[in-house]
Amino acid sequence: MLGLLHTSPVHVPVFDGLRDAGHPELELRHHVEEELLARARREGPEAVAPAVRAALLRVAEGRGGFRAGAVLCTCSTIGGVAEAVGADLGVPVVRVDRPMAAAAVAAGSRVVVLATVASTVAPTTALVEEEARRAGRDVSVRAVVVEEAWARFEAGDSAGYAEGVARAVREVRDADAIVLAQASMAGAEALVPEVRVPVLSSPRPGLAAAAALASR
Repeated sequence: MLGLLHTSPVHVPVFDGLRDAGHPELELRHHVEEELLARARREGPEAVAPAVRAALLRVAEGRGGFRAGAVLCTCSTIGGVAEAVGADLGVPVVRVDRPMAAAAVAAGSRVVVLATVASTVAPTTALVEEEARRAGRDVSVRAVVVEEAWARFEAGDSAGYAEGVARAVREVRDADAIVLAQASMAGAEALVPEVRVPVLSSPRPGLAAAAALASR
């Protein structure tokens, strides 16, 4: 069983669909705490570490004491905190964007990170740089915040949100890979087939990595 820690309920059907398509045998247990992202945006990701700790324990233990084999944190803003807290708790945690960051580093030396909330920029940039060091590659990371798209997301306009992100992708120049920093941005990936560099989103590779860990 894989536990998932979300900061928006919109991710639940996305990951259920990915499970059905690629990991039909995997049981998912979803846990949504929207306030974690709201607080992290106001106070910074590190400030919510105690709340993330409590949330991870709730996800890992589940109802009736049924323990998850691993937990997938689908929020890029708090993903690094979840990894660190999970290590302290002995809970295997996968941050959804780590496999995406590794793929971006493998694609080339110029990585552009697109985000729709500013709080995601620093954690995602640091993650790409960490994966570059791990791979022994010299990578430059440039971040762009597509702030006007987030209002669409908050209004429940998923199509408008995805198109806003897609427009930002089309405007990127001088990149070897474009990273869609938040799981919520994945819908834009299919809207930009004309873009000649990899446009990378996190849900599919993140779920695959977490499923592999949960099965060990």
